[in-house]
Amino acid sequence: MEAAKEVKAHAPGNDQYLTFFVAGEEYAVNILKVKEIIEYDTVTVVPNTAPWIRGVTNLRGVVVPVIDLAIKFGLPASQTSKFTCIVVTEVSYDGEKLTLGVMADSVSQVLDFSDNQIETPPPFGTRVRIEFLLGMGRMAKKFCLILDIDKVLAADELLAVADSAQAPADTEVPPARPSARAAESGA
Repeated sequence: MEAAKEVKAHAPGNDQYLTFFVAGEEYAVNILKVKEIIEYDTVTVVPNTAPWIRGVTNLRGVVVPVIDLAIKFGLPASQTSKFTCIVVTEVSYDGEKLTLGVMADSVSQVLDFSDNQIETPPPFGTRVRIEFLLGMGRMAKKFCLILDIDKVLAADELLAVADSAQAPADTEVPPARPSARAAESGA
């Protein structure tokens, strides 16, 4: 019986997940959503974005927004170390593919999870909103939180950064419109 479980755990059709750490917690994302893992290097701050958008980085000429999941999940900002990296993901939003980077304290491993190794997340006790989770992957005596990266990274603020990052360099940015309050006051 135990051998059958072992064969099933490695059967084709199991999903593979990349695991990584953020604020001491291990998270996983489906490996099919991961384009690559790069060293955390220069990240340029973009003004007037959500606090969890760390900035943008240059990936071989492509501007990639970098997200700090710790802040997104309501925790203190991630601190960089020699192990800090960016997990470059491809997410789907309204039928479009967006390339976004997720800041990770460190990358752990690639794991195969069969259906019987993924538990439904409890409605309490996690740092992550329940709608951001696909489940909890059982890893020996502990669990890792399996993220629905499309939902975690789907937000209007992200789309605004992605749109401005993907605009051609020679495109002129229109001047900011005055706010309604400024227009009313005659400013």
